Amino acid sequence: MRSPAFVSDERREGGLTAVIEFLSAFTLFLMILTAFISLAQLQMGSNDPEVDRLDRAAAQGLDRLTSGEGWFVPMGADLDYANATDAWHTFDAEALQQGRVQAGLVSSYRLDMDRIAALHNVTEDGMAAGLGLADDMSLHLSVKVVESTNESREGTFLFSGGTERGTAPSSSTAYRSFQQDGELIRVVLEVHDGGRKFNQLHITEVMTRPSSNGPEWIEVHNPNDFAVALKGWSFNHTSGSSGSNVLLQEGVLSGGSLSLFTGDVSTQERRNATHVIDLGSAGFLGVGQLSGLADGQGVLRLRYTQLDEITPADMVRVEWGGNTGLFMVRGQSLVWDGVDTFDAASWSLEDAPTPGESSMA
Repeated sequence: MRSPAFVSDERREGGLTAVIEFLSAFTLFLMILTAFISLAQLQMGSNDPEVDRLDRAAAQGLDRLTSGEGWFVPMGADLDYANATDAWHTFDAEALQQGRVQAGLVSSYRLDMDRIAALHNVTEDGMAAGLGLADDMSLHLSVKVVESTNESREGTFLFSGGTERGTAPSSSTAYRSFQQDGELIRVVLEVHDGGRKFNQLHITEVMTRPSSNGPEWIEVHNPNDFAVALKGWSFNHTSGSSGSNVLLQEGVLSGGSLSLFTGDVSTQERRNATHVIDLGSAGFLGVGQLSGLADGQGVLRLRYTQLDEITPADMVRVEWGGNTGLFMVRGQSLVWDGVDTFDAASWSLEDAPTPGESSMA
């Protein structure tokens, strides 16, 4: 009969020691490898530092946007923290631009429609700063009715504005849905690595030969849902060998708004215009017998200069007289058809001008 096998204590201890030493060495190897990858910022699988950075920014930004009412700190000689308030949505675009705002869309655990509407008074840069995004990031924000007991509301965007995703090399998206009042509403925040910000304004109607000694005026539409700060924008007018320019230093045009730049604010017919801005004191637009824009032939340009550039880029060009066939009589205006911002064929004569009521808005 075979005797049972015995394993000495020495052999057991030797084997256990070998296993422990192997695991220790392997753990040390992994620690060294992880430290090397972190220092070199190498990508392994989904561990892309830049993507992680965008993911965090999108998640944290959405949390700030949808977790409370937000806040606004007005600006006096300095930031007036003593008068900070969560009623940021009661301030106009000019005030919000001068102070500091973090837009919040939720009140009493529900999306607040007044606060969503007030997003039109916030610039994209102001929104990004309030959400804590880095200077090299841009964003796109949308608030959409996904489902509704009212079929006509389904698919409606309550707000949609900012930098488009296709203009940036990488992006991250975060969203949150709210079920209220028979509707499913989704808030989507996209954060981009850079990207070309949506910075457009359109001239929609121009009056160069006003009747009854009225002022000259230029109607401008902001097609974006975010507000646009006027700093960096300018008007240029040429007629023959003469010309004039005005650089806009302040002011904000709220999202989706129509604005009138006029030679005389006190006599300007405004109708539904949200903003009326004086260019008479700058000598660019005239009133009565004082003419700023040429009656017979001229070119009006709306330009924008990027903050890191010195040469302005033409955004809109309006031309009349000459070979355009657009010869205005007193009381007629030029109206844009919404197609091409540079083509004279996109403009026509209007016998009944409508300042503040453009069909483009």
